[in-house]
Amino acid sequence: MHMNTSNSRLVYHLERFGLFCLFTLYVLKWTFRKPVRIRLFLEHVETMGVGSIPIIMLSGMATGMIMSLQLVNILAMFNAETLAGSAVGLTMSRELAPIITAMMLIAKNGSSITAEIGTMRISEQIDALETMSVNPIQYLVVPRVWAAVFVFPILTALANLVGIAGSYLVSVVFQSVDHAGYLYELARMVNPEDIYSGIIKAVFLGFLVAVISCFFGYYVKGGSQAVGRAATYSVVAASVSILVADYIMTDILLKVLI
Repeated sequence: MHMNTSNSRLVYHLERFGLFCLFTLYVLKWTFRKPVRIRLFLEHVETMGVGSIPIIMLSGMATGMIMSLQLVNILAMFNAETLAGSAVGLTMSRELAPIITAMMLIAKNGSSITAEIGTMRISEQIDALETMSVNPIQYLVVPRVWAAVFVFPILTALANLVGIAGSYLVSVVFQSVDHAGYLYELARMVNPEDIYSGIIKAVFLGFLVAVISCFFGYYVKGGSQAVGRAATYSVVAASVSILVADYIMTDILLKVLI
């Protein structure tokens, strides 16, 4: 009995993964079909991008400040406090800025995307779109996905910038690290390739987060409780997926760019 239950759960998850792959292909297919809905795209850019600036700035700066607080105290043992800037710059640009951006936008926008599309599914608004010969994936999913792809790199660059600013504030102003040494090591160690790698990651993470969030909403079955469960599952799935994807992309980019 237990084996049958385990097998059925495995089959269910494999079916869901296959459905997700097909859904991703449909999104790519309908991206290049007319009409192109620029207005919807810009609306989602405003919601995801402009509306997320405060939380990205706050989380990015807090991360840079916390890292510097720890690093300056550790590096002081070796009289190498000026290396705090380069350490924060490398870590933020390569890894933390895209991950922080993705995590914040999963929490802020991912769950709401799932809930919006899920509510449309259970209230039969998606069926109404199909009745009017409007493809739901093209109308609801494609603008959201490409808006995420557009805003994630910009917000990642912002997180990078404010993270380094927070690091400078703590290191130079609060911990009295030498200003010139801090900036010299930062400029010496952080190369354009490090920044590019974080931006490239942000593009793929934005696509992944948006597709996962839309997928869980699009295939909701049941009532309002099902929408709540779908939003929770989408947040968990997107969070785990970006960490796995980040590892894979880091391995590739370290060999290609850096």
